[in-house]
Amino acid sequence: MRNPLVPLLPLLGPAALILGLGLLAVHPLLWLVGTWFDPAYDSHGVWVAALTGGLLLWSATSPLRTFNARQRLSGLGLLALTAAIRLLGQWLGVNTLGAAALAVDVYAIGLLLELDRRARPLAPGWLAVLFAFALPIERILQRCFGFALQQLSAAGACATLGLGAPVQCAGIQLRWQGQTVLVDLPCSGTRGLLLLLLLYVALAVLTRPTPGRACWGALLALAAATLGNSLRIVALAVGLVHREALGGADVLAEPWHSTIGLIALTLSALPILLWARPGRGGAIPVSAPPANTGSDALRLLSLKPLPGLAFLAACGGIVALPPRPVDVARPQSAPQLPGYIAVFAAQPGALTTQERDYFTRHGGGAARATYGPYGLLVVSTSAPLRHLHAPEECLAGAGHAVRYLGQTGGPVPSAVYRSTDPQGRVWRVTVTYVSERGERTTHVAEAVWRWLQAPGTTWRMIQRIAPWELPVEATETFDVAVWRALDLPPSPFPTHLQPLPVKL
Repeated sequence: MRNPLVPLLPLLGPAALILGLGLLAVHPLLWLVGTWFDPAYDSHGVWVAALTGGLLLWSATSPLRTFNARQRLSGLGLLALTAAIRLLGQWLGVNTLGAAALAVDVYAIGLLLELDRRARPLAPGWLAVLFAFALPIERILQRCFGFALQQLSAAGACATLGLGAPVQCAGIQLRWQGQTVLVDLPCSGTRGLLLLLLLYVALAVLTRPTPGRACWGALLALAAATLGNSLRIVALAVGLVHREALGGADVLAEPWHSTIGLIALTLSALPILLWARPGRGGAIPVSAPPANTGSDALRLLSLKPLPGLAFLAACGGIVALPPRPVDVARPQSAPQLPGYIAVFAAQPGALTTQERDYFTRHGGGAARATYGPYGLLVVSTSAPLRHLHAPEECLAGAGHAVRYLGQTGGPVPSAVYRSTDPQGRVWRVTVTYVSERGERTTHVAEAVWRWLQAPGTTWRMIQRIAPWELPVEATETFDVAVWRALDLPPSPFPTHLQPLPVKL
């Protein structure tokens, strides 16, 4: 009697291949979807993923005009090679790297479906790049390159303002016609840059530019984003100086602030739209697909059971591999907080289970305590790229509604946030980052930038929390007391300047 399982044996190899690829993709996909709805990431990736999926379906449902078996084989090869990328992401403990392999999967799917050979053609490679924007790229870009973009925007604004009247420029601080303007980190233009690059990539998906034309478009998008952000800062500075001429309008308040930003973004998008105007590239030869297309497609999926099962076992090993992240801080004991600050005795607070597990796994240390109505959290680490987070990330993840207010001058320069907890209580959160070399900054991006110049340097995040209803003078007095209690050097910044932050 014939075994009924024998006809199913040829399907065992392809089934193992598909199951292995699904096993590799499930964790990165779940993590990526989680970032879309986690307030800590502030990601709009779900809309990018929807756009990518819509374009893919729009093209795939059109007739196939030619057939290329070799291209489909390349698509299967790419699906297999993503295993190596996910192996690296799992080993390094970097979720973003594993999720980036999903973009390679999109490219492979585009090749398998031959999107570039259909009646409504798309470029599979550009479609994969478009899907990559569904990752939390803004957070990565802000953290790694935000400080450089901040400096670039300040330099551009300084040069433009200098055309009309003398301007004094000191890094990110501009003094023009009696007004001191601070080009704060949110004004680095990261979000505008990403939006313009997203527009450029979406147009490239449709127009399928040649490599030379694509390079020209990328340079144009980068230049437009840089100039547009500098012009936005100039417009805000001019509005501050000539407030009376505008009827007393505050350009830093809504709707003026967003309107100026939208106008600058629209003007920056015009060169990119003109770049895409000449039309679609890469003519597609019109011919009917061979009659044996279906059988060719089935042969492409043919895989013997033994290699398929070996691949599935390798995928299981990759998923089970314990992470070995390279950016782990050296082990450190928890920072010692002062027993008293001013007249307030310390009431030690416990870290959450998640925080304890995190510092145990990745090194570094943290301690928190309350001093009367005030709270103090100190995080110490030699790997700020992984450990240090701005309040809008960690507090938003805990259910707070957080709004960045700007940067203070005074004896303890700090980034200031207004945070409303789930119970409706409002808090004033101030944070400063200090290195063991005496460097200090109000933003993580600058701390990471300086740490990259001196890897291994220990940085501390010093975060103070006070009830919103307390007078600002009282919180500033507490900040000075914290500085003295932690034996930190006096501020190197001028205390007589109170710069007006230009906020995104």
